[in-house]
Formats: sequence, C-alpha cells, structure tokens
Amino acid sequence: MAATRALELTPAPAGEETDGGIAQRLRTNPETVERDLMKLVLTIVELLRQLMERTALHRVDQGDLTEDQEERIGMTLMILRDRMSELCDRYELTMDDLNLDLGPLGSQLPRDG
Repeated sequence: MAATRALELTPAPAGEETDGGIAQRLRTNPETVERDLMKLVLTIVELLRQLMERTALHRVDQGDLTEDQEERIGMTLMILRDRMSELCDRYELTMDDLNLDLGPLGSQLPRDG
C-alpha cells in the first residue's frame, strides 16, 4: 500500500523526544510523493463524485429536477468521471487503487453499481 509506505511513522533518533514521550517523525519517499498525493486527492474526489451521483439520483427519483437540470447534472458527472479516468491513467492508478482499505472498517469507497 503506497500511502502507508509513503507516510510511515518511525521512531525518531535518540534525543528527539517530545513532552508527550517518544517522538515520531514522518518518513516520505521523494520518488513517489507526487503519485501518492495524487492518489489521496483522487480518492477524495471519487468519494465526493459518488456522493453527488447518489444525491442526484435521489433528487431525480423525488422529481425535484427539471429535464434540463437532469441533463446538466448527468453531463457534469460523466465529464468528471472521464477526467478522473484520465488522471488515473496519467499517474498509473486504477479505480481500485483509490479504494483505501480501512482494515476492520472495510474499504473507504462504496462500489459503484
């Protein structure tokens, strides 16, 4: 898991303790930091995209939108998904890479479908 490796906390060298006890420092890998940051940003954007999509579907089901609004929202969500796909390709990521495993809580992103 690249994010875990990039942001791994390691004990600080002796003599670098804080008031709270054992000091820790953030260790990043300069070779992957851009990709790891993009992975985090795209994960957040994908989560928001899915929330927006579900909200839009709910509003359509409730009859709250005009046909023009439905078309505009649908087009916007399609364009956003296309741009997400382009950025994933650029940084050699897949949509599965964006679905962070939160251990006992399960995966972060709900599956589309």
